Amino acid sequence: MSKSGAPPSSRAPHSGQSVSVPPQPTPYPGSYSHSHPEPHSHPHTDADHPHPHPHTHSHEHEHEHEHGNAHTHDPAHDHGHVHDHAHSHEHSHEQSHRSTARAPLAAQAGHDKLLFLDAQSGIAGDMTIAALVDLGVPFSVVESAVEKLSLSGYRLELRGAHAGAIGACQFDVVIDPGQGERSYRQIDDLIAQSGLEDSVKTLARAIFRRLAEAESQVHRIPLDSVHFHEVGAVDAIVDIVGAAACFAYLGARVACSPLPLGHGFVSCRHGVLPLPAPATVACLSGVPTFDAGIEAELVTPTGAAIVATVAEEFLRWPSFAPERDGWGRGTRELPDRPNALRVVLGQPTAHALAVSGTHVVLETNVDDMSGELAAHAIRELLGAGALDAWASPITMKKGRPALTLSVLVGRAEAAQFAELLLRETSSIGVRYYPVDRVERARRLVSVSTRFGLLPVKISEGRGGPVQLKPEFDACAEAARAAGVPVREVLIEALRRAEELESDAR
Repeated sequence: MSKSGAPPSSRAPHSGQSVSVPPQPTPYPGSYSHSHPEPHSHPHTDADHPHPHPHTHSHEHEHEHEHGNAHTHDPAHDHGHVHDHAHSHEHSHEQSHRSTARAPLAAQAGHDKLLFLDAQSGIAGDMTIAALVDLGVPFSVVESAVEKLSLSGYRLELRGAHAGAIGACQFDVVIDPGQGERSYRQIDDLIAQSGLEDSVKTLARAIFRRLAEAESQVHRIPLDSVHFHEVGAVDAIVDIVGAAACFAYLGARVACSPLPLGHGFVSCRHGVLPLPAPATVACLSGVPTFDAGIEAELVTPTGAAIVATVAEEFLRWPSFAPERDGWGRGTRELPDRPNALRVVLGQPTAHALAVSGTHVVLETNVDDMSGELAAHAIRELLGAGALDAWASPITMKKGRPALTLSVLVGRAEAAQFAELLLRETSSIGVRYYPVDRVERARRLVSVSTRFGLLPVKISEGRGGPVQLKPEFDACAEAARAAGVPVREVLIEALRRAEELESDAR
């Protein structure tokens, strides 16, 4: 971010020139600038984040088809479509950025919390970094991570901005010419051999591999033959490594909304591509998407690769208590919505499990619990109102005998029983899956016997003949009180229930 705090209108056109603005001493309220210069810098044409230029340069192929081999973009090539994460919002009051008064988040501030990516306007790499910095991740986390790579000839810019009426943050990478293209293998080696922390390195490599595999699939070429165009390579490296550093710094579990996809076409050096871009679709394998209903590119390949790698689940809105949010603005106006990614950090609440069935089965595997503790856990689960709970013998890794503890509950109680299962067992994780069930109509009647009133469950309706079943625990208690075998009480309760039903018919 340029420490100038200058509005987007101070930026030069996409002509290989840039306008320098004197830096201000104040941190982030306006902007930051961090550079690794080489002579003659110019605003690059990131596939992932078309940067804020007051005019509309019709080149801006805003997806990350920075990947040269099949989508090597020509900066001089005009492709009618301008990536729709390119607001050229000309607010002159970037200093009013609303999050500047917030204390920055500490490292691992998201531990045991949920980070929700609310991507109603889509997602791109630059928007992701901007939103996370606006949330409270120090911008130095991004700068430090990128500095650990063997890159030069770029400048990082961060500024306060607005998406419609919403105060936001905007991130930009300004690239000097003459970078040269890089292959996926070169980029992977660059990250692997860097001084990045292992968590950042692992995540960044996973994101880049997803992006490269998408390009390999789209262009039907070997993975090692995928190349990223000069500008796009640096841009994508910065976005992916910077975003990975932010996620690793927070340490939160990540969820994301289903992604909106626009329609239309975009031109690049290698021809016309449909939207959503083929690489975006390939990156989003298994991710829920929906039609946004507008002609625009809302999700870029880099944005798709990031979210598909980091998000553990996709849902409209999670059950959690929001604590703070951040907004990352794109650089083009959208016709029907503010072009910004919202990120929200919060504490999961009692109903934080996303479930679609009428009931839920929760399970955990344990190999270090005694039978006594397993029996106690089942009693606690049933005593808390579980519909059923059971243990199944299994064999785990290294041939260890173990148990799967399972519990069936209603959908609304899923999180409550997940917590109970973790509390009463030695497990450190619970899996769950939604189930539906077909139930026979049932009712409970009390029958008069010489042992007192006893409850009997009657199941009827579709599913076969009427079934009568005395409640065992009540019969056992009556048998103890009378000093008789429990089967004697069961037989009498069943006989009395049959007589009652016969009289009713």
